[in-house]
Amino acid sequence: MIDRVRADTAEAVAGIEDGSTVMIGGFGRAGQPVELIDALLEQGATDLTVVSNNAGNGDVGLAALIGSGRVQRIVCSFPRQSDSYVFDARYRAGGIELELVPQGNLAERIRAAGAGIGGFYTPTGVGTLVAEGKEVRTIDGRDHLLELPLRADYALISAFKADRWGNLVYRKTARNFGPIMAAAARTTIVQVDEVVELGALDPETVVTPGIFVDRVVAVGERAWLEAGEFVGAESAL
Repeated sequence: MIDRVRADTAEAVAGIEDGSTVMIGGFGRAGQPVELIDALLEQGATDLTVVSNNAGNGDVGLAALIGSGRVQRIVCSFPRQSDSYVFDARYRAGGIELELVPQGNLAERIRAAGAGIGGFYTPTGVGTLVAEGKEVRTIDGRDHLLELPLRADYALISAFKADRWGNLVYRKTARNFGPIMAAAARTTIVQVDEVVELGALDPETVVTPGIFVDRVVAVGERAWLEAGEFVGAESAL
């Protein structure tokens, strides 16, 4: 019997090794798997490479993971905003490496990994620091950079509901990077508000099929959202 449901977040993140590359979903706080990140903090894995759109907000979730000194390197498109002070302090102190990737390139590099594509050419970044060390090809009279796929050992993502087979539905903008990260990681770990019975999900609404999911854990409605924190980031939910 296929059952990808885990009893709790600790069981869900068990076995993540030191030195792993971990994709973490979310656009700011929208769709960020905060409970899984907290469990990873408790689990203790270190020397991590994180792939995420942002570099954390405030001092919780991804920001807390960075602040703990357990992230050696981050690959992201938007590392600094008004409340990214934890990353800012770590970076200025030389405590974390940064690979800055334009947002569209980041999404397509992740998608390429999940689709089995060997790379793609894009004009984004030509003539900037992003182009350093990359192959340049002229296509239709315009220079393009060769960008390579981004793969991960683990993906931590958040969805709205799942069944025990791991089929996922998302809630509005909380979907963001979740589907492509699920396909690009060797092991995909998902937190959901609720696990429902088989057949309860409308097949037309399933965005991520269970074949891309390895572990699911129900965390209920998120306490930080109920408390009204980061309302701006989650207002579209």
